[in-house]
Amino acid sequence: MPERLLEMDLRQLLRVLGIGLSGMGAAAAQPAPTSPPACQAAEHRQFDFWIGDWDVFAGDKLVGHNRIEAVQDGCALREQYRTPRGYSGESLNVYDRQRQRWHQTWVDNQGLLLLLDGSLQDGRMVLEGAARDAKGQPQRQRISWTPNPDGSVRQHWQVQRPDGQWQTAFDGLYRKRR
Repeated sequence: MPERLLEMDLRQLLRVLGIGLSGMGAAAAQPAPTSPPACQAAEHRQFDFWIGDWDVFAGDKLVGHNRIEAVQDGCALREQYRTPRGYSGESLNVYDRQRQRWHQTWVDNQGLLLLLDGSLQDGRMVLEGAARDAKGQPQRQRISWTPNPDGSVRQHWQVQRPDGQWQTAFDGLYRKRR
């Protein structure tokens, strides 16, 4: 019986439970009051500059397309990235109220999982996390996104070398698709 209850709509469920809508009075006909959206605080909007449909360039070369959209009633950003050569990946980004940090989970079609955390720093979103290099050695990753006055966004991806220095892995410019 519990499985059947999950498959029923509200009217069917109330009928099975012996509760009639007419016996519930006027309150049943009124929509439930809506609560304010859960993710409207300013912190949840800090990464909104990245929302859009973008062409991604490394120098003058078009290297990919990226679509970033607000999902889950504005509580998260979903990224979908593709290159002309068949590489693809996507991320889910969310402001975590409890930790007061931004979080990104990135996965791609090469099996990479990247977990990053960070915050807005001097107008740039900066996220960092641990990963493993091709040899399985631990490695720090840092990605920053900077909104530019012309509406483009710079993405600067860095990897920390064993000597502690940061090395650029990717330096790209996002321009709105036409």
